[in-house]
Amino acid sequence: MTVMTPAGDFRMSYRADTTIFPTLGSRAALWAGLAVLLCAPLVLDRYFLSLLINVGTLGIAALGLNILVGFTGQISIGHAAFFGFGAFSSAWLHDSFGLPVLLCIPVAGVMTALVGLVFGAPAARLKGLYLAIATLAAQFILEDFFARARWFTGGVAGRLTESPSLFGFAMDREESYFYLVLAFVIVLFVAAANLMRTRDGRALVAVRDHYLSAEIMGINLAYYRTLSFGIASFYAGIGGALYAHHLQFVSVEAFNILFSIQFLGMVIIGGLGSIMGSLMGAAFMVALPEVVQSAADAIAGGAIDRALKIGGNISFLREMAIGAAIILFLIFEPDGLARRWKLIKAYWKLYPYSH
Repeated sequence: MTVMTPAGDFRMSYRADTTIFPTLGSRAALWAGLAVLLCAPLVLDRYFLSLLINVGTLGIAALGLNILVGFTGQISIGHAAFFGFGAFSSAWLHDSFGLPVLLCIPVAGVMTALVGLVFGAPAARLKGLYLAIATLAAQFILEDFFARARWFTGGVAGRLTESPSLFGFAMDREESYFYLVLAFVIVLFVAAANLMRTRDGRALVAVRDHYLSAEIMGINLAYYRTLSFGIASFYAGIGGALYAHHLQFVSVEAFNILFSIQFLGMVIIGGLGSIMGSLMGAAFMVALPEVVQSAADAIAGGAIDRALKIGGNISFLREMAIGAAIILFLIFEPDGLARRWKLIKAYWKLYPYSH
């Protein structure tokens, strides 16, 4: 008796189609990647661990922006302000109320989400350029608030932050703080992936794809547009709080409009509407300035440096490289690094019959 077995990528239900890790190979790669990350503090120095921590904190905030822009189709040019609000909120909660830092971080995320809901209210009626201008206004309003509210931010002098501790163990070194950031990254990315599998997640995507059809189907556009701002702000607040406690100092000047543009760059480079693309884009944006700076140091004093007569001072190329990367990705890879990664996986999955 011959038993017929399904061949290829065979799925018979929506639940199977939305499985996060559908194959044995993907699950094995997941556990192997986690094992490598857990061993990272044992083999990497503090410089590289600090870069990985920045990738994690910025990746969390970029994921929130991707839920807003990539999944819901809204636009925000003020994401850095919410990132900063989370940073200041966590420091303020610890200093004013003596709450443990590990508790301040999620509470700061909730506070930022509430602020995001207030500024996201115009999203119920605005879209496109008008919504972009509204979020730009939110950026400048919060920047002005940071500069004036000395009780909350410390004013132009900034505010010192404390390192978190757990059962008396202080996480004041990159080796220990890395594990805290890794834990938040895993929890929040898994939560976002599962959100997109729920009814609410599908409603967010429907609002992006065709809001008129979504409204006819009974989806409350105002509710889900506002909700997406709240979720994006929550992720930004968590990322900002982790960012602040890593640096142990938070400054008003850090969360400007340029930082918001960099967050948009992370989402575009990583891939709109991609969970993992948010982390890829953050890694790219963290690594790019370091690579440019290394190249600048390498050619300092050389023939190129003498020809340009700039004395090796080409740090301005860091900002130019970010802008050039965004433009090049929009032209040659508009779907971002996430799509390129999918193509690579598909190539090896079908090799040698990849055509």
